[in-house]
Amino acid sequence: MLHSRWLGRVPYREALELQRALFAHGRDNHLLLLEHPHVYTLGVRADRANVLVPPASVGAELVKTDRGGDVTYHGPGQLVGYPILSLPGKRGVADGMADTVAYVRSVEQLLIDVLTDLGLPGAGRLREFPGVWIDPDGSQPRKIAAIGVRLSRGRTMHGFALNVSTDLSMFDHIVPCGIVGKAVTSLHAEGIDVSMEMVVDRIVARAAEQWGHGGLDHAAVAWRHRPDDLSPFSRGEGPGEPVRLRGRLAAAGMADGLAISTRKPEWLRAKASMGPEYVQMKRTVRDLGLVTVCEDAGCPNIFECWADGTATFMILGDRCTRACGFCLVDTSKPRPADEHEPGRVAEAVARLHLTHAVITMVARDDLADGGAAAVAATITAVRRRNPATAVEVLISDLKGHLDALDVVLAARPDVLNHNVETVPRLQRAVRPSAGYARSLAVLSRAANAGFTVKSGLVVGMGETDDEIASTLADLAAVGVSIVTIGQYLRPTTHHLPVARWVEPEQFATYAEMGQHLGIAHVEASPLTRSSYHARQAAAAGAAMTTVATSAAATS
Repeated sequence: MLHSRWLGRVPYREALELQRALFAHGRDNHLLLLEHPHVYTLGVRADRANVLVPPASVGAELVKTDRGGDVTYHGPGQLVGYPILSLPGKRGVADGMADTVAYVRSVEQLLIDVLTDLGLPGAGRLREFPGVWIDPDGSQPRKIAAIGVRLSRGRTMHGFALNVSTDLSMFDHIVPCGIVGKAVTSLHAEGIDVSMEMVVDRIVARAAEQWGHGGLDHAAVAWRHRPDDLSPFSRGEGPGEPVRLRGRLAAAGMADGLAISTRKPEWLRAKASMGPEYVQMKRTVRDLGLVTVCEDAGCPNIFECWADGTATFMILGDRCTRACGFCLVDTSKPRPADEHEPGRVAEAVARLHLTHAVITMVARDDLADGGAAAVAATITAVRRRNPATAVEVLISDLKGHLDALDVVLAARPDVLNHNVETVPRLQRAVRPSAGYARSLAVLSRAANAGFTVKSGLVVGMGETDDEIASTLADLAAVGVSIVTIGQYLRPTTHHLPVARWVEPEQFATYAEMGQHLGIAHVEASPLTRSSYHARQAAAAGAAMTTVATSAAATS
């Protein structure tokens, strides 16, 4: 099976983290297709002298990486493809090592075929240089696609970069691929006026022929998005008007859905039970001035969980800097972080005798680290006060700052949870200030570091069951060991409509899908939320993580 994904524009470091997870944890073949913001990358044999200007002076990053080759450029208008494949060994070679030269040639041929499909004949190879060239046998060969790969244990990383409508002047600041005196070109420069979407379609079709012998599973994030899709904080403007919702729905192909007055099925009716445990939980939360996501997000399981002595503490206030289309938490200018909050959470855990504490956060795009230091401080405080208590954290994407994520990981949570929430196609409508690739990068970095990793989906917002299966495949492939899946319930008329009520039997099918893919624990039911049965799920996830870590250490 080939899992191909169009991921939109993704920072290079995030895509690299995702590649590493798919390389380490994935069992199937994957093809990541995306654009990068302006970046120059250095291969393992790169000559730093081939970078002719300080990258920051032209608005680009400089990143050292572990692929072959010298320096190259990635940026908007360039289609980057990362095939993560398991290759057969060389014929007649006892150790089964994959044939690197043959693989590079196969990638070149795929691109040559795609260029022919798009109406650009004459593409080919230049004997002494890898990549794809226009008029390779003429007096002025021009490079249109670069290739730099890494093979280890028969599995591939990195890949190709095809210039579609790239700003070719960015290549003037380097010696591209260390090749002196050779021009660089693009489809548009060669007179082929095609969209990125059209190029992706041809790449996927050709890749399916070459690498998809078990079938093709393709998914894509939204092709077009606008700055006003984002909350004002995510645009760097502070508090302001709510994001546009109707346009995002239309762009994602979502209809108006069910009226908010539509009666819920019987299986979505949670029973209220305010026994002594519930009352104690509520009193403790109030006495210590804490916030729970159970209350602020209107969780239907609050009575069951609080009666069981389980609560999810929400730190960094009750005001979120984002405006997700499904969430009831208030979006407005947040108050300053409270330095004493970690200690109060630790005291609450002690008073309630919790053996498994869950800590979540509002998104804090106003803070330089996205709130990572506060999460780490809370983990530390709970551990100091309650050394026998397991700590699970449910975090935002921390604006994609992987260094900030490392601060959280350094505090050693027992479970690192970050929700993708929905399928790739609906990301822009459901959580416009986040991103599918960024969320996978967060999960990947935690899994690559050996943590028990968890994620969650909310269904009934317009996705299909096939899209759920694709998303579960992605989560399994990056090393997620716990997944929660629950029915979306529309909080107000200002939120996304419910597209469908998902039957309980279908949730059982989702759980079977996930377990078949190798996910250790899938908690799936109409009323499931991120922290539902968290203690029980953590045990299964930890067992899987231990096995995976041991296997990696001996391979």
